[in-house]
Amino acid sequence: MRTPYFCIDEKKLHENLRILADVKARAGCKILLAQKAYSAYATYPLIRSCLDGSTASGLYEARLGYEEMGGETHVFSPAYREDELEEILRYADHIVFNSCAQLKKFGPRAKEAGKSVGLRVNPECSTQEGHAIYDPCAPGSRLGVTRGQFDLSVLPLLDGIHMHTLCEQNADALAVTVNALEEKFGDILGGMKWLNLGGGHHITREDYDRELLIRTVRSLAEKYGAEVILEPGEAVVLNAGTFVTSVVDIVHNGIDIAVLDCSAACHMPDVLEMPYRPPLFGSGEAGEKKYTYRLAGGTCLAGDVIGDYSFDAPLKEGDELVFGDMALYTMVKTNTFNGMPLPSIVLRKESGELQLLRSFGYEDFKNRL
Repeated sequence: MRTPYFCIDEKKLHENLRILADVKARAGCKILLAQKAYSAYATYPLIRSCLDGSTASGLYEARLGYEEMGGETHVFSPAYREDELEEILRYADHIVFNSCAQLKKFGPRAKEAGKSVGLRVNPECSTQEGHAIYDPCAPGSRLGVTRGQFDLSVLPLLDGIHMHTLCEQNADALAVTVNALEEKFGDILGGMKWLNLGGGHHITREDYDRELLIRTVRSLAEKYGAEVILEPGEAVVLNAGTFVTSVVDIVHNGIDIAVLDCSAACHMPDVLEMPYRPPLFGSGEAGEKKYTYRLAGGTCLAGDVIGDYSFDAPLKEGDELVFGDMALYTMVKTNTFNGMPLPSIVLRKESGELQLLRSFGYEDFKNRL
């Protein structure tokens, strides 16, 4: 298989889905795939066998979820365009607004179309540390209506309340946030048909407190008589994908630098945005093993660097490297800066067979411009 390529592990995906199906059954809630993290629709038939549908952040994701996933299609956008709303309403079952102004403007049309209408709120409770870019409760956030900005006149339009405040977090952060939600909006929740607790729940992580999640969800449902909805993205495909790349050249400038046939900027942009150091099979921290290399991408961006890793043996041209946990926030975020080819997408079936799902070429670069 020509590198670079993403490899989705069907067996691990199935394991994650079994955990989510168990949580869904015991908590009595609905669980949806957040497509913003993962949209490899070739695996949607497997996902929909365990989950209730998908969530979208706009028109194209909504259409993809409607056409390829089925089940329920929930849409939230920071702001809807007038010229896209009618098409979104063809695909959406639930439509969530981000401001009282947009709810007043478009909510009646959504209700007339038979859709379930919600409003995203901001409980003003930050539980994240060090990643303000992913914190919807950060000061000045545009995401969600604070209690101070909540217009009670919109209540007749509402079927549900939505919040999303977490990022790769455990159930303790959810419990804290739910308390804040009740403190700020408890008088409103009782009139809702559903409560959507958003994503960021790392439910399939080994140390995740699933029992606390289940208790929290059941308590909310019983207290307010509402259906509870979760919409994880990462948890669905956590550790269910790898990224395979090859060493093209090795240069030296104070440190040995391995130039790869991939790019952090183009193929794993969260490495630069988060930033974080992706796991690499068979490697150690810089200096931990005998040979340390800086792994860098093949674009002209000076900062196109994945990180410093060490190895038991020297790297050489043609060596393949395998990064772990690469199904999430990668394929959905790749780009063709510098004319870098998009990586192929491969499925490792439970039998071990590799199936090429998609490959890309020059036209994929040219047709975007």
